[in-house]
Amino acid sequence: MIRVAAVGDIHLGPGSAGTLRPAFDTLRDCADLLLLAGDLTRHGTPDEARVVAAEVADLDVPVVAVLGNHDYQSDQEESVAAELTAAGVHVLEGTGVALGIDGTRVGVAGTKGFCGGFAGRSGSEFGEPEMKAFIRYTRTCAEGLEKALSELREDGAELRIALTHFSPVPDTLAGEPLEIYPFLGSYLLAEAMDGAGADLAVHGHAHAGTEHGMTAGGIRVRNVAMPVIGGAFAIYHLRGPAQPG
Repeated sequence: MIRVAAVGDIHLGPGSAGTLRPAFDTLRDCADLLLLAGDLTRHGTPDEARVVAAEVADLDVPVVAVLGNHDYQSDQEESVAAELTAAGVHVLEGTGVALGIDGTRVGVAGTKGFCGGFAGRSGSEFGEPEMKAFIRYTRTCAEGLEKALSELREDGAELRIALTHFSPVPDTLAGEPLEIYPFLGSYLLAEAMDGAGADLAVHGHAHAGTEHGMTAGGIRVRNVAMPVIGGAFAIYHLRGPAQPG
């Protein structure tokens, strides 16, 4: 059994240094890896990223992350990612990483994702250049995710997890105002997951949403925004093919 710890929207800054480290130090007893689903900082500055890095440095489990919209706020997302990478975090954007865990090859593919909406209530690449660019960016994120998931499958990953910040489904947005659904995620992310296949999808961003959802293709989706899960992380279990039932 692979134990996946996940959390998003921790929004750390210099004033919150050390707040999550005690909880993260318990991961060795309850989890095999930690996923960070974006919005790790408040305003996307290197100083804030260093706080996040200190919270997860030298943990006894691998740490995989994507960035969120807050992490892009100061136009220093590359520096934010660099601070996390220096602490040993695998930061993904249209890429994947394969981890050997308990005799199982576990792949994580990640992208921040973006907006656009869901079936019947979504934007399209039509009209003004600005609208085309808006949706094209979402599509690019989704295509990167699908490619990364496919490559992990081809490389022999027995379990695959899709990690995003924006939501792939409307299910996990329940509780948020309907008017802002198009700004919380996109169906293109779910199509990418269903197209390439995954065993679990994890996202954040929707602070007032719901934890549990599912793609049309039957992939479990979990909203792990900290206000939703109500703790430093949530744990999900995946059974590897080499593991007994």
